Amino acid sequence: MALPEFPDERSAAYPESSQATTVLVLGIVGIIFNIVAPVAWILGNQERRAIDEGRRDPVNAGTANIGRILGIIGTVLMVLGLIAIVALVFVVRSTGFALFGAPL
Repeated sequence: MALPEFPDERSAAYPESSQATTVLVLGIVGIIFNIVAPVAWILGNQERRAIDEGRRDPVNAGTANIGRILGIIGTVLMVLGLIAIVALVFVVRSTGFALFGAPL
């Protein structure tokens, strides 16, 4: 005999499902692969807005916030890396430094 299935009262109270776990995973991955970090930041902001508006469960606010912060950190690391690459290219080109013995 199968048990009757009852809807979860907690999930029925909010019209949208949470994306906090997705934000957290993207934030963690974004620390290593910086290209996905801005996505975590954007989705984290959307998740926080949806929680504030009452469309999503506030129990996931901490998870969404951690993912959002990791997305911000990953984005900053990406920008700093791009600045470092541009600066390195500029220094190499301006000094005439030849990599691997090849003339510029």
